[in-house]
Amino acid sequence: MLWQIVLTAAGILCLAYYGLICAVLRKWSTTFSRFWIAAGILFGICGQVPENSGARRPLFCFLACSAILFIYTQIRIIQGMYAGITDRCSVLIVLGAHVEGRQISESLRRRLARSYQYYIDDPNVRIIVSGGKGKGEDITEAEAMKDYLLQRGVPEEKILCEDRSTTTKENLLYSFRYLRSSKETVGIVTNNFHAYRAFALARRLGYERVLPVPCGCPPVLFVNYMVREFFAVWKMWLSR
Repeated sequence: MLWQIVLTAAGILCLAYYGLICAVLRKWSTTFSRFWIAAGILFGICGQVPENSGARRPLFCFLACSAILFIYTQIRIIQGMYAGITDRCSVLIVLGAHVEGRQISESLRRRLARSYQYYIDDPNVRIIVSGGKGKGEDITEAEAMKDYLLQRGVPEEKILCEDRSTTTKENLLYSFRYLRSSKETVGIVTNNFHAYRAFALARRLGYERVLPVPCGCPPVLFVNYMVREFFAVWKMWLSR
């Protein structure tokens, strides 16, 4: 009986979280948000499985294994958030995020604010803004990021634009050619939930000295992004 109550409550919480995301962002669909509808329905169905059903044991095994994998992955992701910077970077790579028309998103604004603060602390750093043009974007993400930094007084000669990439892997792959050498100390600027995967991809692509430079994300979306990142990290691990 208890496990039925727990699963049903989990389903209700998932649906409530989807409603919260929609209410705060004032739109019905945002990155990965519909996952919570599916999860809510799935938990609700699982919560209705009778106690004497033959499906109970396989269901428990599936949920237990999923929970173990999820917790392990989340620990790795959280470790990436707090890796810490042990050296100064000579160049930053700011990973792109969605642009609405010409307007930068909140996640991207946080990455740019982190990069700008880093530049204020160390004016010698070069900044590579990385991101192409996607659906619903009037300009490339790199151009939008460059405009943001120029408006705040960062000299144009300090900003390098990589405007072809559409994925994190491409961000890092195409930005690599802007480095003076593979031994440069590179800071990867992205949101905290994304830092582990970006760092791991950079090492895989040949960056010898790379450091995560994480920033925050919109609080209401933190859980949403952390769960989405679980699937993205496993996709990365399995693609080796």
